[in-house]
Amino acid sequence: MTIEQTRIMIEGISPQVDNGRHCVKAVVGDSIAIGADVWKDGHEMLRAAVFWRRLRKSEIRPGYTSGQRPDLERGQWREQALLESHNDRWLGEVKVDACGGYAFTVAAWTDRFASWRDELKKKYDAGRDIHSELLEGALIIARYRDNAEGKDRAAVDRLLATLGGEQSSAAKVGAVVDSAIEEIMDRVDPRLDLTVAPVEYPIWVDREKARFGAWYEIFPRSQGTDPTRGATLREAEQRLPAIADLGFDVLYLTPIHPIGLAHRKGKNNSETCQPGEPGSPWAIGSEAGGHTAVHPELGTLADFDHFLAAAQQQGLEIAFDLAIQCSPDHPWVKEHPAWFSHRPDGTIKYAENPPKKYQDIYPIDFETPDRDGLYNALLDVFLFWIERGVKIFRVDNPHTKPTTFWEWLIAMIHRDHPDVILLAEAFTRPKRMRLLAKVGFSQSYTYFTWRNSRAELEAYAEELFCTEARNYLRPNFFTNTPDILHAILQEGGRPAFIARLVLAATLSPSYGMYNGFELCERVPLKALSEEYLDSEKYQYKVWDWDRPGNIKEVVKLVNRIRHDHPALHLANNLQLLESSGPDIIAYAKASEDLSDVVICAVSCDPFGAREGTIRVPPELYGGGDFDAYHVHDLLSGSTWTWRGQWNYVKLDPQQWPAHVLRVSQVVK
Repeated sequence: MTIEQTRIMIEGISPQVDNGRHCVKAVVGDSIAIGADVWKDGHEMLRAAVFWRRLRKSEIRPGYTSGQRPDLERGQWREQALLESHNDRWLGEVKVDACGGYAFTVAAWTDRFASWRDELKKKYDAGRDIHSELLEGALIIARYRDNAEGKDRAAVDRLLATLGGEQSSAAKVGAVVDSAIEEIMDRVDPRLDLTVAPVEYPIWVDREKARFGAWYEIFPRSQGTDPTRGATLREAEQRLPAIADLGFDVLYLTPIHPIGLAHRKGKNNSETCQPGEPGSPWAIGSEAGGHTAVHPELGTLADFDHFLAAAQQQGLEIAFDLAIQCSPDHPWVKEHPAWFSHRPDGTIKYAENPPKKYQDIYPIDFETPDRDGLYNALLDVFLFWIERGVKIFRVDNPHTKPTTFWEWLIAMIHRDHPDVILLAEAFTRPKRMRLLAKVGFSQSYTYFTWRNSRAELEAYAEELFCTEARNYLRPNFFTNTPDILHAILQEGGRPAFIARLVLAATLSPSYGMYNGFELCERVPLKALSEEYLDSEKYQYKVWDWDRPGNIKEVVKLVNRIRHDHPALHLANNLQLLESSGPDIIAYAKASEDLSDVVICAVSCDPFGAREGTIRVPPELYGGGDFDAYHVHDLLSGSTWTWRGQWNYVKLDPQQWPAHVLRVSQVVK
């Protein structure tokens, strides 16, 4: 029996998700910090490096690399040295410069030349005879010579000649420790015991908008001025300059497809639809078509193309809502009845989320025997809109579909369209939300709307931005949605709207709002309900976009602050700060070089003034406990001089329920 011997240990590689089963997420231009525990028995010196490569198109498949074993002899690998930090931890970085898939691994080897040189110098410095050590070194260097070419080989030959010549021991040791020869020997090291970590760890690289963006959600049909009918896409275009002026860069459209007539819902979700009521846009499909058609009342595909181009001219990218469900009138119901669940009496099951009933919607049955047909039809829907220029999708209720389907679908999309971004609208249990992010969704809805106290916000921010989840889950903090009007907005009024806006926009690089938030729309359907009264989900609506009491200028200001401060573009730099005020949450975000430091203090109580002190760590202002520095409130325009770590804040909801402070360096 041959016993294999492994002496170099490579452990604790980071970042990684489930030992390489899923991708770490990054955006173009990121320098990804790589770490690994690398050690060996004995006292010999080690070298370590990270190797990384672009994934081939054929490797973009469900599971991506799925933790496959690396082969450094195959493919185009790049290499970057890791440097030893402390306690056998080695650190380095990988730079990613294009959308798509990457893989990395870590390798280590014994630096035999450096180990010998170190021992040689110690013995020489101690006055010991080094004749034997010089002979041993010549044998080691000869192995390096076999791996050298050109000028490097000539330099190694000169070193060997010196070691075998008549020069003094001092001259020979001097030749060995010369920095130039050290660089050459590192370059030509044969790496005789090269040990490679047994797994390739995949990285998926998105464009920047996958991490940083401000979303604005609209019902296109409610962007007009006539309450008796819905606006067309051409009419909705008139709203684009105003939306862009608010500082948003992603315009999220609710579904624009034909709406079914069967069991159509009426005003305020009534099961009885009155003549002329438009129904819910999520009841997709009629005689006019299904998921690749535009509702005739909105216009045509050509009108959509025109709308898309007009939005782009305003600096707005369209996010398209795709809901994998059908109205009873959808063409698929007749063409592919096997794609739907049937009751024993032969009727098709409608959607339910007890006690809610959705009689106007048929869910898809992913247990269908025609799974291949279904999967490919759904892929074709996404590809249809991608070919028309849509590169962002908000996906409705993905947690009610198999995660294996999403893993397959997203891989198929990304194979040819790596710049496509998908947002998972999944308000479900945390493990399901995390798995959806792992299998490829670029962003995730969150529980932000239901996290309102300081303790809740701090715990949730810690979970999302300060744990391993940040390697793969990108939160998108929506202040509200057509389905979620939280009690704090209903009861807290304008101060609550401003505070929640600041929290969403500064805690998370990606945030969104459903139109009406800037108007402080807050009347519920009934007490204790999160549904809006007269929701535009079920009726035409005309908005007064200049309604008194609006916070449009605040929205514009907050979006400008986000745009101007790189520290707010990142997700992994959140630092929660100590606060003596139980209702005041304080946190900081800083660029890596500390050239941009932003401190936020937000009151979680919209009903009364709150005050306290917050602690600013010295590294954020670049001074000591008695040094003074300026903080400038980007919301109110006020400037204060603070001193040391602990400083006083007062937040009055009738003025400003939040501070967003730019920190200046210590006053000289």
